[in-house]
Amino acid sequence: MMIYTILPTLESDLATILELNQAALPAVSSVYIEDMTHFLTIADYFRTIKIEDTIAGFLIALAPGKDYHSMNYRWFENKYDSFMYIDRIVIAPEFQGNGLGRALYDDLRIFSRDMTPLITCEVNILPMNEDSIRFHKKYGFRQVGTQETAGGKKEVSMMAYDIQHQ
Repeated sequence: MMIYTILPTLESDLATILELNQAALPAVSSVYIEDMTHFLTIADYFRTIKIEDTIAGFLIALAPGKDYHSMNYRWFENKYDSFMYIDRIVIAPEFQGNGLGRALYDDLRIFSRDMTPLITCEVNILPMNEDSIRFHKKYGFRQVGTQETAGGKKEVSMMAYDIQHQ
């Protein structure tokens, strides 16, 4: 296990975070620096994980009621009154497989436990993202629905994690 620190994201981190995001396509959606700046103002949880001084990854999560127009976020808003929605998580390829994604999820779970009973996310099932499905199931997420996107060219598994049962 690597020694890491999880810190609130700073505006000065955004250029590096944007590079990590764009390198992770199509596992996450493409965004611009303006989108990352917007996340910095609306996200309830926007943290980076660092190895020494290097940003190794990040996680962005939002509670309901934010100025965010993602159809997957809206799906959860229509289904649940309270949740923490994971919009995206990215771990740089050179740091993958070292438990950093799990560390961010654990930190988010602790952050969220007094705010909401659920953490939600979606994972691609068309095209299939088997690694992410496996990770989420192992962590304790369950599928609560599916949704087609991109005019039926893509489909996602809508997943939820019950914080109280862990």
